[in-house]
Amino acid sequence: MNSADVMEVSREAVVVMLKIGSPVLLLALTVGLVISLFQALTQMQEMTLTFVPKALVIVVSLMVFLPFMLGVLVTFTEGLMDRIVALG
Repeated sequence: MNSADVMEVSREAVVVMLKIGSPVLLLALTVGLVISLFQALTQMQEMTLTFVPKALVIVVSLMVFLPFMLGVLVTFTEGLMDRIVALG
């Protein structure tokens, strides 16, 4: 395995990481932004108001996106295993 192969696997791993993490992070960011805007407009500074909705959105989004995330991971792992078999 040369350095080009290592760079290709590393690049694929970063892309897989972004595909898996970005949907949940973007939803949490959006909910946090909406809640912060609501707090700024109403001048209500309650700490639990920021954490509870974000936690619920993260849990629900993980349930929704879990099949997609698992599919991406399985595809990446199968490709990686194929590369290992091709080396040996």
